[in-house]
Amino acid sequence: MLEFFTFGSTNGHKVAIALEELGLPYEVRTVNVFAGEGQSPEFLAINPTGKIPVIRDREADLILTESDAILLYLADKVGRLVPPSGKERMRAIELLFLQASLQGPMFGQRMHFSVFSAETVPYGIRRYEEQGEIIDELVDHLLSGRSYFLGSEYSIVDIAFYGWYFAAKRAGFDFTQHTNLDEWFERVGSRPAVARGVTIPSRLPKLPPRKRP
Repeated sequence: MLEFFTFGSTNGHKVAIALEELGLPYEVRTVNVFAGEGQSPEFLAINPTGKIPVIRDREADLILTESDAILLYLADKVGRLVPPSGKERMRAIELLFLQASLQGPMFGQRMHFSVFSAETVPYGIRRYEEQGEIIDELVDHLLSGRSYFLGSEYSIVDIAFYGWYFAAKRAGFDFTQHTNLDEWFERVGSRPAVARGVTIPSRLPKLPPRKRP
């Protein structure tokens, strides 16, 4: 049985979706990071960064952090949702790195300045909304002529990118002008495991109105 430390957040939902897709048995350990539970001595002993998600696999004597690393581990554990070898596997890993190093940080900063920041910072809003649009264009290009990031097969790469797009949609960021991206988003979102995953352990909270520069 896997232990899944999470909260109702983008990166937590990514792992929840993968667990649901793969049919792995797990127990949820809710960590309310907004209430400071991520900084408790007990949780810091599990993940010194104080962040979620975290997976503890007692059978493998493994604690794993970082959502995309967890996605890869879970997919390999079951032998599904990621190519087992060759060029296709390296492409999947490349795209996971792209998501973790580009989409995640840029969308996170966009959400901070445009939604959560206590003050309005016009430069921050403009910069990260522009970066978000650049990423939307890139993703639309990557999805050109294919149903999913790796072609015709749904994978953990789609799960990784979907998490932040799900949050972006809830925050009111519009990407419907990017046809490939928009159709992919609807395609992934229609999967039953995805619909379940974005509610574990809870849905994203209602977001404040977006700020304008």
